Amino acid sequence: MKYDFDRVIDRSNSCSIKYEPSWRGKPDDVLPLWVADMDFAAPPCVQEALVSRAKHGIFGYSEPDAPYFDVTRKWFEERFNWHVLREWLIITPGVVNALYLAVRALTKPGDGIVIQQPVYYPLEAGIKKTGRQLLINELVYSNGHYIIDFQDFEEKIKQAKMFIMCNPHNPVGRVWKPDELSRMGEICLRHGVIVIADEIHEDFIFKDHRHLVFAALNDELADITVTCTSPSKTFNLAGLLCANIFISNKELREKFKGEYAGCGLSQPGVMGLVAGKAAYEGGAQWLDQLLDYLAENMLFIKTYLSKNIPKIKLIEPEGTYLAWLDCNELGFSAMKLDEEIIQKGKLWLSAGYTFGKGGKGFERMNAACPRSVLHNALERLKNIDWEIK
Repeated sequence: MKYDFDRVIDRSNSCSIKYEPSWRGKPDDVLPLWVADMDFAAPPCVQEALVSRAKHGIFGYSEPDAPYFDVTRKWFEERFNWHVLREWLIITPGVVNALYLAVRALTKPGDGIVIQQPVYYPLEAGIKKTGRQLLINELVYSNGHYIIDFQDFEEKIKQAKMFIMCNPHNPVGRVWKPDELSRMGEICLRHGVIVIADEIHEDFIFKDHRHLVFAALNDELADITVTCTSPSKTFNLAGLLCANIFISNKELREKFKGEYAGCGLSQPGVMGLVAGKAAYEGGAQWLDQLLDYLAENMLFIKTYLSKNIPKIKLIEPEGTYLAWLDCNELGFSAMKLDEEIIQKGKLWLSAGYTFGKGGKGFERMNAACPRSVLHNALERLKNIDWEIK
């Protein structure tokens, strides 16, 4: 079956935070390519499963059944050669929710937690809002590529109780290689640091790259790791609030579950379970075609910028569907850059500075949209008067 990713779907009046700019203080006429949800309909198998369940008519308290775990386990075995056990699985409303739970369950106020900026901003928020100490291992940007400063990483890890790793990395698009993962893991093991592995974008990997589940590298690393995954990014199901968190270490798992219970949350929503099961069971072909379409979108961005706005450069993504744009050659301050794009370009992107100081002069563009929408966005970007007044 051939899936149509060129179809433009009207998302107005659908309670979408992406398409209600006034909710976030933005002009009503902006084109939104900021928050990381896709403008593609979920796979038909998911839609059909939700409709069928809705016709049942009763939506009481729910728990995942054995078939839910079976299709989830099969997905990770076939895609990542990672073999998970049912008792490892805890379902939460989302990965960000799980990050907050893990921070509170496994560290104390004042403990140091390392993140690698520029990085998804809820990671910093989760540390600060829970009263922990933020430790930043700044990624090194050179010649259009990001690498890890391992000397600084170890210095920060020495002061920490936890490391929150983002892989694939949002927003810079790195998919950490085996030697990078192993080296980070060895340092964390040596200093007794727990790892929270945010792997929510693991299914979005481009050609010549491969995602390795951190906890699957060896048993020692699995023993210190909380792995955060979800079908929400992969199949565009974020509003259904269902994330799969895997913790093989029983002591860590029980602490996490205790913190979770203390929040007053219990069973997951039935529709999230229905959608996740259907997606993992029948969505592989849809995803494979989507990955090809996203790769073409990234090439389209790169080619368009090179031809029309050469001072803006796409950082070649290895994973995710988020285009990280280096706009530093334009010469605008971080705040002015974002203002020009919103007010004059009528384009709503994610300002790079929100991801940390290393993101200043960058913008994040969500490329998971029909090509016609992407072209419209790039035309708006081109038509801004980029001369500094």
